[in-house]
Amino acid sequence: MKITSIETIPVQVPIHPERAIRSGRGSHLVSPFLLVKVHTDEGITGLGEVSCTPGWSGEDNITAAHFIRNFLGPLLIGENPLHIERLTQKMQKRIAHNVFTKAALEMALWDILGKTANLPIYQLLGGPVRDFVPTKFSITGVEPSLAAEIAVWAVEQGFRTMKVKVGTGPENDIARVKAVRNAIGPSIRLGVDANGGWTPRAAVTTIRHLSEEGIYFAEQPVPSLDMSWLADVRNQVNVPIIADESLYSLQDAMALARTGAADVFSLYIGKGGGIGPARKAAAVAEAAGLTCTVGSNLELGVASSAMIHLAMATPGIGAEEYPCDILGPFFYADMLLADPLPIQGGEARPHERPGLGVELDEEKVEHYRVK
Repeated sequence: MKITSIETIPVQVPIHPERAIRSGRGSHLVSPFLLVKVHTDEGITGLGEVSCTPGWSGEDNITAAHFIRNFLGPLLIGENPLHIERLTQKMQKRIAHNVFTKAALEMALWDILGKTANLPIYQLLGGPVRDFVPTKFSITGVEPSLAAEIAVWAVEQGFRTMKVKVGTGPENDIARVKAVRNAIGPSIRLGVDANGGWTPRAAVTTIRHLSEEGIYFAEQPVPSLDMSWLADVRNQVNVPIIADESLYSLQDAMALARTGAADVFSLYIGKGGGIGPARKAAAVAEAAGLTCTVGSNLELGVASSAMIHLAMATPGIGAEEYPCDILGPFFYADMLLADPLPIQGGEARPHERPGLGVELDEEKVEHYRVK
């Protein structure tokens, strides 16, 4: 089998405005995507998705298409798509960064392998370690009353774990978390995510205040500029620290483990460059006695399916204690799939079909195509 061509399709799907993410990194109001189709000479096509929010990843659908067309596509065309590890290494050497772009191609290769073997990807990864993937909801950093309304809505959808976006100013953050806790009661697990929006001193002080509201984790409390900042915060607070923006590469995972900067790693397929690299980071955490969750850049259907397969088969992901952020259907007007993923409040499951188990709805893709 050989790769014959790679097709790219830029799309943009609206986010429900009342739930659009606002946090310590700013606002996530619009999401550009690049859908990828890797075609082969045996008629099998693999699907991928570049989740490319420039303010977060430095990539967008224009840069992703450029690198695929001029650098990564020529590297892959003519190659056997089943040689995933070798092709992943070739892509890593060809361009230095643009990990979300490389991840889309890597997940498409896994999709081809699964369709060739007639197995879902999670079975190719060793089989399930759980019956479904527990998920949590993410509450945007809006005024306290609206945050409370969103939290109640999330509970009605079935979520029993959620996190509140903070990092917008300590007083506002404390008021928002208090409002959410009062609205949902003591039985719902609650964490906070600052997206690097606090200084180290503000992080320690604010987390101590928020501990009174029963938070059970704090995600990326400080910027990713210096890993020792994260370690300093972790040493001064009594809740687990999740590393997100501080973790991209396998070397980042090793440094976080060595410095004792985090209790939990937030893995992304896009952020690490693919399913395989994400599993390697999970193995580092597991070897260090840590655990992982799956974070989100608010993916559409193709990448959400890849995330589910990753979490279904990776023992280093402690989704029961730290549920995953597989949330696309709760934020977007459409996921662009012919058949919706089995995602509901608090639970995500894969389709029991070969590969990623999803197909695009071509009419919807055309409707949301960026022209």
